[in-house]
Amino acid sequence: MSVPSKVSVLIVGGGPVGLTMSALLSGHGVDHLLVEARPKTSGHPKARGVSARSMEIFRRTGLEDRIREAGLPASQVFFYRGRDLVDPDFVRTGLAHGPLEDEEEHTPSPGLICSQDVLEPILLRHARDLAGPRVRFGMRLLSLTDDGHGVTAAVEDTATGDRHSVRADWAVGCDGAAGTVRIGAGIAMEGPTGLGRYLSVRFEAPLGEAVADRASASYFLTVPGRGGFMAVDNDRHWIYQHPLGPEAEQRPDLSDHAGLARLIRTAAGIADLDVTVRSTTTWRMDARLAAAYRSSRVLLAGDAAHLIPPAGGHGMNTGIGDADNLAWKLAAVVAGHAGDALLDSYEAERRPVARQVLDISTDNARNRTGYRIDDELLLTADYRSTAVVTGTGTDGRAALDPTGLHPECAPGRRAPHVRLVGGPPGVTSTLDLVGPGFTLLTRTDSPDWRQEADAVRAATGIPVAARALDDGARREAVPGQWAGLRGTAEADGAVLVRPDGHVAWVAPGSSRTALATTLRRILSAG
Repeated sequence: MSVPSKVSVLIVGGGPVGLTMSALLSGHGVDHLLVEARPKTSGHPKARGVSARSMEIFRRTGLEDRIREAGLPASQVFFYRGRDLVDPDFVRTGLAHGPLEDEEEHTPSPGLICSQDVLEPILLRHARDLAGPRVRFGMRLLSLTDDGHGVTAAVEDTATGDRHSVRADWAVGCDGAAGTVRIGAGIAMEGPTGLGRYLSVRFEAPLGEAVADRASASYFLTVPGRGGFMAVDNDRHWIYQHPLGPEAEQRPDLSDHAGLARLIRTAAGIADLDVTVRSTTTWRMDARLAAAYRSSRVLLAGDAAHLIPPAGGHGMNTGIGDADNLAWKLAAVVAGHAGDALLDSYEAERRPVARQVLDISTDNARNRTGYRIDDELLLTADYRSTAVVTGTGTDGRAALDPTGLHPECAPGRRAPHVRLVGGPPGVTSTLDLVGPGFTLLTRTDSPDWRQEADAVRAATGIPVAARALDDGARREAVPGQWAGLRGTAEADGAVLVRPDGHVAWVAPGSSRTALATTLRRILSAG
């Protein structure tokens, strides 16, 4: 397969963030190339928690059902604490598997546990279905030169040694904290390292029966136990995480599978457990943030931009949110609808989110027996940038709200979920009406907003469409819910939602003729 000599966007790194970026760019019609040095996807589970916000993004790309089928059932998303896996005095806590009868439903796509070694192949198949040979594993980045007008990359086929030169308008580094892209761009990482060292062992053992009455996603071992177990399937496939001392003091022999099996038996509390070690790794817990997310034509996403402690399960999900935020902006710039100043809003919006997630996750790591998994934390992201038309009194709000999601149609916030009924299959939420371009949401069908959106799209090429919650067949499950979330009595108004599902503008009916000007302002197009 030939390697293109010219593309609009070069993605470096084929983990969950890079593969999500590829799928989203394909959805926006952006020509791109993804290169990944590994010959295949991860064999070690690594990250496992896929949050509600990530599942909403995957819902938009048509992947939600496949990922949900591959993950643990919701009935097992609990968190176990005990001296070992057979402790009769264990404690088990869990996430709610949906709202209680008197609670408001916040998302149509709650999070789940789907380990990275299972998730990555699903994302890879989807990315290749959309971009074909433009998604290249076994292709290593050798160098990247940014001349201010674009980037020139030298890449090498790791199987054949063949080298190629690729010219791209933009490069996105999704290749991790030690990756070539960030280091080559001269962007520093800031924050503490070595918050902990861990041995991670993937193994097989018939533990399903032993945990049948306490099945959980994570099993935290209390004193005198050490470390914990993470379920892959809660039957035969598992991960054991064992804390290590400083590297100078403790370097485990990863080839000693018999010794590792004894360690696992002791931690599990089952002396005769049949253990087969499948893979091992050691890793270090850091809490670091890139000093910048953009340098000229180079941008960073995922672990290349932030290293987040895994306590809480927000690291991979923050990276997936990066991809969702950046993909539509790159698409707008590549299409000529936006000035490249729009890309500065990527850092303005996403870096504060990562900063707060880092703080929360670091606190969790220091208090590992007391924290809870907050599936909806990333739903509370609240953006402040030139890509949002804010009103008065909105400055000073935090990027995230750890107290919980308080839905409203406010500029910068994720457009709220409202359950819809009576429409076609697959359209059961306001979130299903959003994208792939800008969306003007109205409560009822509005010929005036539709005509304005059509006129702006025809005159500027900016993808924008008007869609109604109530179109005659489809309607709100709870009448009046959308009007309450809009916070305005103007029935003829609209909410302009960006392609990433965040509110850009809340418009009164009298502002219809300002749509074109507002879009150009949001896109930094003049």
